[in-house]
Amino acid sequence: MKLSHKIAFVYLKTRLQLTALVSPQKAAQKAFTLFCTPRRNHQQPLLSAIIKNAELISFRMNNLAIRGYRWNHPSPKKILIAHGFESAARNFEGFIHPLINKGYEVIAFDAPAHGRSDGTEITLPVYVQTLQRVVSEYGPFSAYMAHSFGGLAITHLLEVVPHTEQTRVVLIAPATEATTAINGFFHLLHLNGKVKAVFDRLAREKSGIPPEHLSIRRAVQNIKANFLWLDDDQDDITPYHDVEKVKNDHHSNIEFIISSGLGHRKIYRDKHTLNHILHFL
Repeated sequence: MKLSHKIAFVYLKTRLQLTALVSPQKAAQKAFTLFCTPRRNHQQPLLSAIIKNAELISFRMNNLAIRGYRWNHPSPKKILIAHGFESAARNFEGFIHPLINKGYEVIAFDAPAHGRSDGTEITLPVYVQTLQRVVSEYGPFSAYMAHSFGGLAITHLLEVVPHTEQTRVVLIAPATEATTAINGFFHLLHLNGKVKAVFDRLAREKSGIPPEHLSIRRAVQNIKANFLWLDDDQDDITPYHDVEKVKNDHHSNIEFIISSGLGHRKIYRDKHTLNHILHFL
């Protein structure tokens, strides 16, 4: 984390803690907004030739422009890529040519409040709604690939869109349990249980879904697609102990490949990860 980000975070944490002493309700509301608000990189990134040569596609949803990229259109089979929190579609540029060589049409969108898309906040229901629109307008898809928060979104998408046993799903260090992310957020901010209780109530009110329902472990019980799940036992963002619980459920349609030392972000840039994915697809 950059020094400027550290200073800003300490300032926000202190303000939230002081607010919590006076009003747990207000502190929870501010914490919820902070939890759903990705930091935006306002510097224009240097775009690779792969990204520059993509077909730019977009649609409007909830008065926001949702923007994405498409390559190798039209093709008989399609794959949809979903990025994680505070990431963007362009971060998967290393997968594009290999997937094209496998015969795929590749589609990747920036989620609301990410990359080139409009918005300031995102929740899992909003991300899933966005992906449903993508499937409706650009699908159907025979394969899906997702990292981190995108993995949580893709699994919840597959609970509501048609798919078969032949559908291929690649999860790379997915955010397995929403409750783990929330608990880690509160631990980082050192906020008390009263604020947490209000936060959980706000989450239910805004989404209509309790946080404990937002779980890949729960969702995969309702999905018949075949999964390749790549994870790292030293991931400090989406903890491996959540992955172990899914492994111990012994799903016949999920293949696990566990690395050690790649962490949360290096894993999707690793050449062995790419090779495993191409073999699976």
